[in-house]
Amino acid sequence: MLPEEHNDRLRVVLVATRNPLNIGAAARAMSNFGFRRLRVVQPFEASFREARSAVGASELLREAELFDSLDEAIADCSLVVGTASIGERQPEVPVRRLDDGAGLVRSHLHHAPAAVLFGSEKRGLSNDDISRCHFLMRIPTRPAHDSMNLGQAVAISLYELAKEDVAPPVVPERKPASGEELERLTAMLLSMLATSGYTKPHTEEATAEKTRRMMRRLGLISKDAELLTGMLAKIRYVVDRARERGSD
Repeated sequence: MLPEEHNDRLRVVLVATRNPLNIGAAARAMSNFGFRRLRVVQPFEASFREARSAVGASELLREAELFDSLDEAIADCSLVVGTASIGERQPEVPVRRLDDGAGLVRSHLHHAPAAVLFGSEKRGLSNDDISRCHFLMRIPTRPAHDSMNLGQAVAISLYELAKEDVAPPVVPERKPASGEELERLTAMLLSMLATSGYTKPHTEEATAEKTRRMMRRLGLISKDAELLTGMLAKIRYVVDRARERGSD
């Protein structure tokens, strides 16, 4: 098992979950493996805290944090990892086997918060959700039957995450950019792209997803994300002033 302080840095994020019993099952799995930070984004049923499936984890379920958006749920996380069965989809972010991806998450938890996302039972994570992920983890199920119950998927994923590292990780000296910092930078860049005419009305959603994925691939540290956001803000200010003078 990981040390308690490392476990506390993991956020298990359930996105648009439909069945309260699955939320309860996820809470039970979290309690089994020592993880306590459950975050729920726009659940289908608001009464999920009463789920009977949370055997031995009722307190964890009561303390679950409820969010209106995924951005809010991952704002303090500098690593965001999605889970998906993939199927015929071809995601634009790296896809790793569960055991491989879990090792990267464990290493990150030694020094900074991370989030693992689980999508709805019906559709999984959307492309928009995935655009906020640094990579995806895939449970190696057989292709003919790759769909799993949400509670089972959470339990198997947390089992891998709870394993101890064979060797101590190398702790980076620089703080990676958080989800909130990356989203602030992304929003500023998208605003500039729209102002410049780069973004067309019918391509706004696709451009936003591509830009978010690019930001995650860059591996920015917190200071660099803040610096770039400030640079873009200054450019935006100068451009707006020039346009105002031109309209006088």
